[in-house]
Amino acid sequence: MCGTASGKGTVDAMTSTADRRLGSRVDTPAAVPDRPAAGSPAAPGPGRQPSDGSRFRPEIEGLRAVASVLVVVYHVWIGRVSGGVDVFFALTGFLAAGQLVRASERGGIDLLAQWGRTLRRLVPPAAVVLVGTVVASILLLPESRWPQAVREAVASAFFVENWRLAADAVDYYASHDTASVVQHFWSLSIQGQFAIAFPLVVVVATLAARRRGIAARPAVAGLLAVVTAVSLVWSITSTAADQTYAYFDALARVWEFTLGGLLALGLHRLRLPVWAGVAAGWLGIVGLAACGVVLDVEGGFPGYLALWPVACAAAVIVAGDTDHRLGTTRLLASRPMQYLGSISFPLYLWHWPVLLLASAAFHVEQPGPVLGLAIIGTSLMLAAATRHLVEDPVLRRGRRRPGVLRDHRAAAVALVPVLVLVLAWHAVTTVRAEPSGAVGDADHPGALARAPGFVDRGSPDAEPIPPAVSAYEDWVRYRDAGTGCAGVPGLAALELCTYVPAPDPAARTIVVVGDSHMQQFLPAVAPVAHERGWRVQTLIRPGCPLSTTAESNPGEADCITWNQEALGALASLRPALVVAQATHDVRQGRTERTPPGMVEAWNRLASAGVPVLGVRDNPRFGYAPPSCVDTYGRGAPECDVPRSDLYPADPAPPGGAPSTMTVLDLSDSICEPTVCPPEIGRVMVYLDDNHLTATFTASLAPVVGPRIAALVGP
Repeated sequence: MCGTASGKGTVDAMTSTADRRLGSRVDTPAAVPDRPAAGSPAAPGPGRQPSDGSRFRPEIEGLRAVASVLVVVYHVWIGRVSGGVDVFFALTGFLAAGQLVRASERGGIDLLAQWGRTLRRLVPPAAVVLVGTVVASILLLPESRWPQAVREAVASAFFVENWRLAADAVDYYASHDTASVVQHFWSLSIQGQFAIAFPLVVVVATLAARRRGIAARPAVAGLLAVVTAVSLVWSITSTAADQTYAYFDALARVWEFTLGGLLALGLHRLRLPVWAGVAAGWLGIVGLAACGVVLDVEGGFPGYLALWPVACAAAVIVAGDTDHRLGTTRLLASRPMQYLGSISFPLYLWHWPVLLLASAAFHVEQPGPVLGLAIIGTSLMLAAATRHLVEDPVLRRGRRRPGVLRDHRAAAVALVPVLVLVLAWHAVTTVRAEPSGAVGDADHPGALARAPGFVDRGSPDAEPIPPAVSAYEDWVRYRDAGTGCAGVPGLAALELCTYVPAPDPAARTIVVVGDSHMQQFLPAVAPVAHERGWRVQTLIRPGCPLSTTAESNPGEADCITWNQEALGALASLRPALVVAQATHDVRQGRTERTPPGMVEAWNRLASAGVPVLGVRDNPRFGYAPPSCVDTYGRGAPECDVPRSDLYPADPAPPGGAPSTMTVLDLSDSICEPTVCPPEIGRVMVYLDDNHLTATFTASLAPVVGPRIAALVGP
């Protein structure tokens, strides 16, 4: 993938290790012979045309090296990603299709044996990396990031990390300060899912072909063509609709594998002149190297943009090993490139946790030249050790003692230490997550500590709540409260949820509307509603504050539609009060603003007789304050941001706002007079880089409640 990001990608898992080191060749499912020596009949010679993988392909081994080096260098020094992942997806499909079709033509595919060999190649080195990453994370990773790492380590071990990230709506482009140390296993999970599903596809296509009396190769090619078209269309449409989810969606990536498979099945028909092969090879290499620089794909990947790196890989494959003095083969077939290709799988697995853990240990977001070289050197050494001490012995043992159950058992045994270690880590995390008190007690006044005349009677040594290890989990899950959620008739985009039910059907209703910055505000509203017998309902859509347009992602059609429907629903419901954002995007540099679309929305509600309480936005940081406290300690000045960098001393009221709109400015409760700290009244203010903890928001209730009561009335 090209674009900005935080460490993702993977190396060809299905054909990793033996298949790569034995010459980027996949012959029969039963065995892979030793790599042919230079000059042997199977070795490449001058003027050879590309093959479908039934013989040694040194340029593919070298292409893996190029892709893996680009992935590592882009992640470490550039803060972007190359097209490496997509190259490996395409190579996986290319090699797997050729292998499986040849096997079916020779008699059939033993699915259990095929899956067993894949697991033996893939699981042991991945398990070693997971064990090493967990141990290092316990020692070096801030406790606030432990729960995320625990969850994702389990998901990675079972090849479902991509779905875990999709369900969590993880931002692919998040900073190193919030990214998971095993987040890169998402693509390895897709590789594993493909390794299970693809042999089944080939078997089904082959059986159907035999019944119809046609050859297996055209039948498989036809099915792959259909899958490629469907998956590519889905990738484009789903990326446009929800890029965060589509990024990790295996269905949006299938076309990259199947396009490589189609290339394998049709490559024997391609015959390029030598000069064209030279040009194609260099076009592919240069295009791949430039992908992450030329394309800024944040918010647009995978979609059609992924065609760029896949096409680059195809160009190198089609070029073949021309052996021309100007061709790419001399570079790709060199000893250093062949060795790098042979360790590309463990290199990918190791480089991301080494990068994140080094960044955490040295308190840097992007490593400089010296630290970057140390990270790359460490990753190379760990990759080489994993190959020689883990991959090679496991694969040799599998060849000496073949057996379907032995292969599956070897994979299962390799996972045992991972699961034991992760379960122990989870147990420790659970114990450390227990809070030392409750918000509002003497030791944990939270926002009340900023109230005029407050006298602190608590212990200054009391541990803050929520504990660092559970701060990131301290979030408001409104769907789990109240009486549930339901659609709004005639307004398909909306979901109306009741957060605080009211015993009286005629009770006054408060509707909290907007994005996650309004969702986090619910614990501050709930107490006064419980006390007065009012109802609190929600209209929440992530990334979509109440406006007449899309503020977080300008031009986003779904958000615009949602806002229009929300305004219509509010005009019909006529609640006693709407609570929404009054400002947006508070960051260092005083970027806070009140967009015209928000003002227009308030005026539309005023026309319908609906009053609005506009809440001033809380700050957004370039780091996660809980992690900063974990790193530097409580009260460390490194974690404080000057208040004057975020908020002006005298904020101007929103221009054009109706008289029915009231601003609630909580900046004095969130910040101290000179700084905005991560902890107030021994309560952690933030759970990540821009959201308040539910605990701190609950401590705002004594400030917020009287303001709401004054607006709603008795």
